Amino acid sequence: MEASDRGRHRHNRHIYKSLRYDEKKQRSPSMLLKFESGSSYPYHNHPAGEELFVMKGSCLVNDTLLNAGDYLYTPPGFKHSVRTTTGCELMAIVPEEVEILKK
Repeated sequence: MEASDRGRHRHNRHIYKSLRYDEKKQRSPSMLLKFESGSSYPYHNHPAGEELFVMKGSCLVNDTLLNAGDYLYTPPGFKHSVRTTTGCELMAIVPEEVEILKK
């Protein structure tokens, strides 16, 4: 694996790159996410909240449209899904693991 690929992972139609790995929690609390056009992330909960910054493209968090340059803070316990028709790149800070929910 080349140095530029370290910390890169693919999940369905999402690619993410770890910005910082927390050895104690065994996970990355800060990451870059890339969603391909037409992709989505299922309805989920953030027990400790989440911060999102849209670097490129646009996405819908529930029914809220976010475009490049937009920032969104979701408080602990906020439940939502994410989808994009055009594709997007996000910086995400997720202090604790998400819980996938059935809507």
